Amino acid sequence: MTGQPLLNVQGVETYYGNIRALAGIDVEVHRGEIVSLIGANGAGKSTLMMTICGSPQARAGSVIFDGQNITRLPTHEIARLRIAQSPEGRRIFPRMTVMENLQMGAGLDNLKYFKEDVEKVFAMFPRLKERQGQRGGTLSGGEQQMLSIGRALMARPKLLLLDEPSLGLAPLIVKGIFEAIKKLNKEEGLTVFLVEQNAFAALRLSDRAYVMVNGKVTMSGSGAELLANPEVRAAYLEGGRH
Repeated sequence: MTGQPLLNVQGVETYYGNIRALAGIDVEVHRGEIVSLIGANGAGKSTLMMTICGSPQARAGSVIFDGQNITRLPTHEIARLRIAQSPEGRRIFPRMTVMENLQMGAGLDNLKYFKEDVEKVFAMFPRLKERQGQRGGTLSGGEQQMLSIGRALMARPKLLLLDEPSLGLAPLIVKGIFEAIKKLNKEEGLTVFLVEQNAFAALRLSDRAYVMVNGKVTMSGSGAELLANPEVRAAYLEGGRH
């Protein structure tokens, strides 16, 4: 990969109290890429996502975004740089309607694009258009995931962080969500960093990927290379599913 990465995580160590959750992580995401991070539950994948967003902050190492060191910035300032996250567990506003949730995602700088951006989200997830007046908490799991991604897209991100978008969803819904991510990447050039337990789906979607074990990156390569890797297949691909 040539050129400066959009996101460059260098030697990052993150702690919860005295417990080290990330042990010197190096990860790069270049503009226009989909990069995934796979690994078992508790490997530290979500901690890395949260560290990029400044909560918790890294105790060692650095997080560079678009040439700027953001390691010590508060979360709201990082969000203003147009890093948007669809977090694990969706975390939509359950008492707010679909439309109100999308309004919460739109940055104050982007209000002139609001109508256009809402239409884009509705074109990608027609179910949300049908449900726009409905409270978020009454949506199905798949619809809530669509809303979480849609809310993140309203910020017009340079980098979209997706944390476990397929968790707990039916295979058909997962397929639709992954197709939407691919379309965004291909048509709009959106850069995506994806944490996903569904390693098969993530690696098929990704340009490159990293494997995390116990807070360390143990392997990296193209999505295709890791799909074909015997160790990865044995550990994460259900005995080598095709």
